[in-house]
Amino acid sequence: MTELEKGPLGRRRGRGARERILGASQQLFRDQGINRTGMDQLCAVAQVSKRTAYQHFTSKDELVAEYLRRFDPDVMPGVFDRTDLTPRERILAAFEVPASTPLCPYIAAAVELHDPQHPASQYARDYKTAIAARLTETAREAGATNPEQLGEQLALLIDGASARTRVLNSESFPTAAAIAAVLIDNAIPASSPRQPSDDRGTTGSAPVPVGGQ
Repeated sequence: MTELEKGPLGRRRGRGARERILGASQQLFRDQGINRTGMDQLCAVAQVSKRTAYQHFTSKDELVAEYLRRFDPDVMPGVFDRTDLTPRERILAAFEVPASTPLCPYIAAAVELHDPQHPASQYARDYKTAIAARLTETAREAGATNPEQLGEQLALLIDGASARTRVLNSESFPTAAAIAAVLIDNAIPASSPRQPSDDRGTTGSAPVPVGGQ
């Protein structure tokens, strides 16, 4: 790629073409869907030529996969990597999703594409598997008798709350968090040692914005 090149509007563009393409894809795929977004429209919004777009992404399929990969590459580090929360609190923090958060992009992509072999569908499966694995790991830290089962239950609960929020246009995560608390407490033996709360003597935590659920 040359350092500077002309976009579709005839203006000279710099090295930020890849980021503009990804930014345009995030906007358009979210607002109107993957299948309804053509490369011509995407290039126009990103202000790059199609030739430039295909220099960065060999196909639209590759672009869709990268679009998903950029949402949460480290799998919710703002929740699971927190050291100021107990394991139980970290699990519940996964349900503290802002009301404005749209339907999980991984679910949306998998539903829209209808192709289990599509690179984006494969990445969506990998991401969902990773979420369940992190929930399972945290459940094990919390002392759950069957952390694998609890991890899968919590992952299903998160996905269900995300889909219900989108369909009903109402906030479902507080209810999901209440159900999660019951599942967690039922999965941890009464004799299991609980990690201490913070210095204030509370177990609550500030809401943690979570992207890509």
